[in-house]
Amino acid sequence: MSARFALVCMTAGINSTEELTLGVVVPFEESRDPNNGLKPLLELVREDMDGINRLILDQAISDVEMIPELAHHLIDSGGKRLRPMLTIAAAKLTGYQGREHVRVAAAVEFMHTATLLHDDVVDESDYRRGKKAARTIWGNQASVLVGDFLLGQAFRMLVEVGSLQVLRILSNAAAVIAEGEVMQLSAAKNLATTEDEYLSIVNAKTAALFLGAAESGAALAERPAEELSALRSYGKNLGIAFQLIDDALDYSGDSKNLGKAVGDDFREGKVTLPVILAFRRGGEDERNFWLRTIGEGKIEDGDLERAVSLISQHDAITATVERARSFGMVARDAMEIFKDSREKQALQDVIGFCIARAH
Repeated sequence: MSARFALVCMTAGINSTEELTLGVVVPFEESRDPNNGLKPLLELVREDMDGINRLILDQAISDVEMIPELAHHLIDSGGKRLRPMLTIAAAKLTGYQGREHVRVAAAVEFMHTATLLHDDVVDESDYRRGKKAARTIWGNQASVLVGDFLLGQAFRMLVEVGSLQVLRILSNAAAVIAEGEVMQLSAAKNLATTEDEYLSIVNAKTAALFLGAAESGAALAERPAEELSALRSYGKNLGIAFQLIDDALDYSGDSKNLGKAVGDDFREGKVTLPVILAFRRGGEDERNFWLRTIGEGKIEDGDLERAVSLISQHDAITATVERARSFGMVARDAMEIFKDSREKQALQDVIGFCIARAH
């Protein structure tokens, strides 16, 4: 079954400093409404998420006034809490009967929040989820240090859980994420980056925490190796698919739904998969355009529109979505060792949501 793709330009006659609004529709399963993909998971974890949110607020408390103020700025900014929801769902899927999954899930969210603070500093981002990035209000140094505080709180909670296996899984994820950040920094503005190299960055920077979130839920239930391996595969491939769709949406999304301005990756000089594909498929004049804008950061009026046009011309969005669909199918197949259940269906529906989302 082939993907259905529609790219609709809703505004025109704007320059690169103005808002560009585009729409993309890429349903993962034609028979299902992609907007409903997250509902089963939300219903499954609803009660536990209340406990997670309370724990997050409790653990963000500090006598240092700036820490809770800055942490709450990002924690309260409207994220879906997808990663901790995966932890809760995986624990339920594998029959865990205790309550420590709530603490593990909160730790996962703290890890994610810390990476966002660090990302915005490295990327020099001005906005996060439609709000001013913490670094633009409190500065880069405070953002990095509060991110470190949240990582410390995450591992404090994991120690309290008392599972060495869960601690191993998530400490490994933290190390891999840091490696991914360094890899991305090395690849910044480098248009010689290959697709394989880029996917290695995505695997480390984004997929590692999806993997850790899913596997740690099952580790709490002390499930056999094959089930842990299946959830590792599910989380890893879901995370890669999620990031590839993010890459596509930066050149084809709606800024109101994205929580950031369309073209942020372009303005920040990020070499993402749509750019890699358009660069390699284009002629010499087009490659010179990418070298000037992405490579050298010399962006002029109209350059974002040309970038979007070139990406569309070379079907780079369609190709990126197709890659995401492939990783999504690997994630779906990984779940087949589990018996049919409400939990299994919810986790599979998330794959469709991640790929078909319009934000």
